[in-house]
Amino acid sequence: MKKIFIHGSGHRGASWNETISYMKDNQDILYPDLSSILNGKEASYYNLYSAFSEYCNKIEGKTNLCGISLGGILALNYALDFPDKVQSLVLIGTPHKVPKIMFSIQNVIFKFLPQSVFESMAFNKKDTFILGNTMKKLDFSNKVQKINCPTLVVCGEKDSANIKSAYYLSENIKNAKLKIIKNTGHVVNEENPKELAEILNEFYKGVQKI
Repeated sequence: MKKIFIHGSGHRGASWNETISYMKDNQDILYPDLSSILNGKEASYYNLYSAFSEYCNKIEGKTNLCGISLGGILALNYALDFPDKVQSLVLIGTPHKVPKIMFSIQNVIFKFLPQSVFESMAFNKKDTFILGNTMKKLDFSNKVQKINCPTLVVCGEKDSANIKSAYYLSENIKNAKLKIIKNTGHVVNEENPKELAEILNEFYKGVQKI
């Protein structure tokens, strides 16, 4: 059964490479670049989620979704809209509600950064602003209780922006498991890829038995 690993807005699909290298049965893992699946469309959240949904729906049978940050939001959104297509869900550093104030501060900082800074990110400067501005109203607070698939919530101990959400998601999603990774910040898949892979291997071993 396919696993889809979804990166955050500050990175690309390749950010999963080291984590995947430590994983068992890694031949069935897909890790698309979000900018590529947009096919040239404006990077609004609506367009991105529509493109992501189309990407997932083309895969035969159920999938195991694993997303970090923006990728986690997309995975969460899809699991709610297409429960019959999701075998399991992993949410890493994922907010259940987009923090408007933090996003506003981030946009002010981004405004003064040169275009070259965005070359290693998922989207260029213009699209990063568009995406941020179209995500401000996202709020899954009263919906996550509907998720029934096996769910793992992961957060770095030092990811202060998302640690409260990690506890919220683990407490409000039925039978969700929570893993806090010590001495690790937001970008878990790059900061601590080996421990993340071990956690994922253990989780997917349990999913296979269901």
